[in-house]
Amino acid sequence: MDKILIVEDDLDINNLLKIILEKNSYSVKQAFTGADGLTRLEENFDLVLLDLMMPVLSGEEMIKKMRSDSHNEPVIVITAKIDEETKNKVFEMGADDFITKPFKEQDLLNRVKANIRRYKTFNDSYKDEDQKILSHKSLKMLLNENRILIKGEELKATPIEYQILKTLLENPNKIFSKENLYKSAWQEDYFYEADTINVHISNLRNKIKKIDDEEYIETVWAVGYRLKK
Repeated sequence: MDKILIVEDDLDINNLLKIILEKNSYSVKQAFTGADGLTRLEENFDLVLLDLMMPVLSGEEMIKKMRSDSHNEPVIVITAKIDEETKNKVFEMGADDFITKPFKEQDLLNRVKANIRRYKTFNDSYKDEDQKILSHKSLKMLLNENRILIKGEELKATPIEYQILKTLLENPNKIFSKENLYKSAWQEDYFYEADTINVHISNLRNKIKKIDDEEYIETVWAVGYRLKK
């Protein structure tokens, strides 16, 4: 049974999320502060549902702490704050998805399911004895270790960034629109906003640039993205 941690200081919303998720066969734990949420992470969850506006330790601060401590559980931010600056900020910090309040139950469940599936795919190692490697320029993706190396230095990627890069590496000559990049990476209908893919691509580029000034992902104007030749 998949385990989900809800971190939300509003008692009614926290309990509503718990009811919805348990009704759909998820195991749920609740936290009502960011600090409590960080403590509970030691129980190993498949997903975190996180409010941003909480006292003492905000959702943004919790995401930062999670990622700095190498917790790679997918994080879905649920908040009433809907401006683009906020969305971009939480994605840059390491959030994987974003749902605004009030939310539709089915939309919530779709995103929970998609993010957990992606997380499990990311963490499933290949069982072959031989190392499976995808490479481009100075970048190597070690598939059965879920690691990315550039010039021998490890690039820390979120599960969604890993899947985007893996899809591009597996199809080095293909131009992907935002929609077909998503569909190809996760084999499901596209329900993200266009800005979501843009921000994840931007984050991936920035992480690469800190190691190598060489450009790895190219924007094809009015079409989409592909590996830079």
